[in-house]
Amino acid sequence: MSEWRKDPIVDRWVIISTERGKRPNDYKEIWGQKNTLECPLCEGKEKLTPPEIIAYREPASQKDTPGWWVRVVPNKFPAVNIEGEPSLRQMGIYQVMNGVGAHELIIETTHHEPSLDAQTVKQVEEVIWIWRDRSMDLRKDSRMKYIQIFKNTGPVAGASLEHTHSQLIATPLVPVEVSQELEGVKAYHARHGTCVYCDMIRQEAAEKERVIIDSEHFFCFSPYASRFPFETWILPKEHQHDFGQIHEELVRDLAGVFRAILRKLAVLIKNMPYNVVLHTSPVNTQEEIHYHWHLEIMPRLTIMAGFELGTGYFINPTSPEIAAQAMREVIEFYSLQEKPVKEVYQYV
Repeated sequence: MSEWRKDPIVDRWVIISTERGKRPNDYKEIWGQKNTLECPLCEGKEKLTPPEIIAYREPASQKDTPGWWVRVVPNKFPAVNIEGEPSLRQMGIYQVMNGVGAHELIIETTHHEPSLDAQTVKQVEEVIWIWRDRSMDLRKDSRMKYIQIFKNTGPVAGASLEHTHSQLIATPLVPVEVSQELEGVKAYHARHGTCVYCDMIRQEAAEKERVIIDSEHFFCFSPYASRFPFETWILPKEHQHDFGQIHEELVRDLAGVFRAILRKLAVLIKNMPYNVVLHTSPVNTQEEIHYHWHLEIMPRLTIMAGFELGTGYFINPTSPEIAAQAMREVIEFYSLQEKPVKEVYQYV
């Protein structure tokens, strides 16, 4: 069973989940060499996963059978459990709550590929759409206060399966990291009357040193105080607090920018491990209109050691200016043929 536990010293909750110790590890070969043997995420292996929640598939195909191109299933080894109510209890100086939440696995392609950068832009669009679909569905559950979409690529970044996928965990609490961002956004707005992320876009666009891609609807750059080498943020130019507000034109543009960044990282350093997190406004709570949703891409090229763990400070050996210049100049050595994904959606 899972539990949410609160540290009595700082305002931080953690999930204590004994089931996570059961996660499989399919890295029998060196990362970068495809291991297709009995991959539970490949097309034709649908019976190796829990029953699907939703899939974009051919109309004639049946649930949990081939014929899909993006598929979502419950995580087989969930960090949280969908059943129950988030009942808070006091145990002396400690607080505890049963481990309520939702944990889902988004299978991003039928093909056994370790990274999303190998997919077409259209396929990346489909992944973004299914992120939105699951976000909109799970927010109907009033128990959930935040929906965290994230992606781990490479064993160093926490991926326990090689086949490219992302994950979603819905929680009955707003994470500390997001709460701190919300407080910072509100404090900045109180002082300046503007959105700090919008102002960041304006200054970065004027200075140009850290800009990587400036598309029609999205602005992509290495943040001024980057925590990791080649850390990259993607923000919508239009102020939007909620990822659920995204529409077709934005999805198309975001897919192209997102895949371009992943390809640039892949060319810079072969088999680069990285994490992607989507930060957006909480749900089923007060509307945070001053927030600005965004994607953070964090390569895992450095290791957190004693200083980082003891102080919370990050040491980044690569300046964002150098990182942005390298990413702007990199040539994407790919000859991937763009094949359109079937347009007909069937929700199951």
